[in-house]
Amino acid sequence: MNMTHYMSLLADNQPWNLILFMAIPVIFAETITVTEFVILFGKHLHGRLRAFNRVCSILAGLYFTGIFLYLFPTAFVPLTMNGEWHTWVDVVAVGFYLSGVVFLLPLALLDLGLIGRKRSEESRMKLHFTLVSGFLVVAHIAMIFGMVNPEIVGGMPGMHGM
Repeated sequence: MNMTHYMSLLADNQPWNLILFMAIPVIFAETITVTEFVILFGKHLHGRLRAFNRVCSILAGLYFTGIFLYLFPTAFVPLTMNGEWHTWVDVVAVGFYLSGVVFLLPLALLDLGLIGRKRSEESRMKLHFTLVSGFLVVAHIAMIFGMVNPEIVGGMPGMHGM
């Protein structure tokens, strides 16, 4: 079976790539989401849980930025330059995965106090929730398209040369 490069990355070097590229970022995002619900619904905008939430957000943002800085020049650019994509589903899977940096880096910057300083606490929490939600959406789109066998769409019209 032919695989997307996303799935190939996760399948290589088992279990380390799976842990490093999927488990750690997704566990961070899910932890942030769960703690965010408790914080928002319990109206506990300060305290240990919020501090834990902030630490997770900063670590997740910095960690995923590192993943992006590693994979973009070593995988995305060469695949594009050499025309080695396994159909459009491969581009979607890898593209959506890497786009997670658009959500997690600002999340870290927000909790580091580098952006959103003039916002109210409630406004920062709304932005925080929006950013972690955005990451979960793009990560799940990447996972779904990453699991598609590119061979099933390879014969589609207009896909020659990808």
